[in-house]
Amino acid sequence: MSENGQQCPERGARLRAMELDPKQCYAAIRARDARFDGTFFVGVSTTGVYCRPVCRVRTPGRDRCSYYNSAAGAEAAGYRPCLRCRPELAPGTAPSDAVRRVARQAVARIESGGLEEGGLESLAAELGLSSRQLRRNIEHEYGVAPVELAQTRRLLLAKQLITDTRLSMTDIAFASGFASVRRFNHLFRTRYRLQPSALRRGQGTAQAGSDAIVLKLAYRPPLAWGPLARFLASRAPHNLERFDGGRYLRTVRVGDKAGWIEARPAEGANVLLVQVSASLLPVLTRLLPRLRALFDLDADPAAIAAQLAKHALTRRGWRAAPGLRVPGVLDGFELALRAVLGQQVSVRAATTLYGRFAERFGDAIETPHAGLERLPPQAEPIANADVKELISLGLTGRRAETVRQLAIEAAAGRLHLEPGADPAQVGAALRAIPGIGPWTVQYIAMRALRDPDAFPHSDLVLLKTSELGERALLEAAEAWRPWRAYAALCIWNTPAKPQVTAPKTRTRGARALMTSPTPAS
Repeated sequence: MSENGQQCPERGARLRAMELDPKQCYAAIRARDARFDGTFFVGVSTTGVYCRPVCRVRTPGRDRCSYYNSAAGAEAAGYRPCLRCRPELAPGTAPSDAVRRVARQAVARIESGGLEEGGLESLAAELGLSSRQLRRNIEHEYGVAPVELAQTRRLLLAKQLITDTRLSMTDIAFASGFASVRRFNHLFRTRYRLQPSALRRGQGTAQAGSDAIVLKLAYRPPLAWGPLARFLASRAPHNLERFDGGRYLRTVRVGDKAGWIEARPAEGANVLLVQVSASLLPVLTRLLPRLRALFDLDADPAAIAAQLAKHALTRRGWRAAPGLRVPGVLDGFELALRAVLGQQVSVRAATTLYGRFAERFGDAIETPHAGLERLPPQAEPIANADVKELISLGLTGRRAETVRQLAIEAAAGRLHLEPGADPAQVGAALRAIPGIGPWTVQYIAMRALRDPDAFPHSDLVLLKTSELGERALLEAAEAWRPWRAYAALCIWNTPAKPQVTAPKTRTRGARALMTSPTPAS
């Protein structure tokens, strides 16, 4: 029993708490090491509260601590979230390699709103299992049922919205994925032993106005914000997406809801501030994990740097921009379309082609940001288009057939281009489409599927910058596993070698300037 009379469970074995090394965890807590933020949570028996490793309260005694791989595990063990460090702000963490593949896929889909979209039966069918098998698999690996994972996710989002926004409790309940306000209130009081209104302090975070809310998305430092935002914005026309004065802006569609976002780093904190238009509140539970994936906020830069800093080919790129992230996507089909349009052409040419598709197949939208007025194209209208119409946008006949077939497969639901999907299965489905090869498959895997080890080894810039052939580059990349996707970003980000200029001499009254050949860029 805790001091407040609440029962603290003894289900640590079931929750896999023993897989965490207590000595290492406690050392991280004492040091308040930000590298471990989100990788585990600590439950304190004397308070009945669970915290992040970076919590600034007085460090509890070693014998009072128990450790959990997830917030859901801590809550299932009877602990409630700390009001000081706010576990809902912790960076997420991908399950370790020891977690079974199916459980990892299922949890990733649940985190991205999979249960809200079709329920447990639909999710299980997508993974080729019965709902009973899926439930047993997740309980074995995580110690909690799928519905408990989803409930913890909804509750923590609600807690964040209560604390940081001025939304009404009714709006918060539905934005967090609850079917009714009564269910929201009951579960909140049962889990946290608090009235939801008790968490609201003052006026909350200042909002951008009635048309937006502000979300705080934490990350492990460092974060190379400029390279990340510029990479994203350089591959779309400015009426869809742009990087302006340190702010990243883009239009968004999730299901049948459309709106816009604006993101920028907070000053003095490891937090990204993301304004979200009010029109996207009904799909906030699905949007939030997509935002974290878009900016790769769950990455562990310390672990990545420890691997890539050992090798000359990746060291310069990482040192030039510590905290490089692999840019994600908000919609898998959007990324796949861009990848196909970008085959064997420059970034500028691919951006021009994508802009034409957005004008033809994307809807118009009004936003408070001048010029941001077009939504990305969806699969259905492209699938229903005539090949001649696609050719008229600047594609060859073969490329137009590839784009149309890609859209048909995506519109029919046969392509699952989201985190948690099996890269091998998705790769096989993509390669079955004529015109899609290894580069496209790997590029989609690293950005849409969030595979940290995907590696587009045939990329021309990678080959030119590394000064290696395909086979030699693949052999060198073995040393970068399991972070080959980040290695690709490092090589792409490698600064150009300085040109060496020979001393100026005069030959027969004329100046002769000798320089080294232009380096790869």
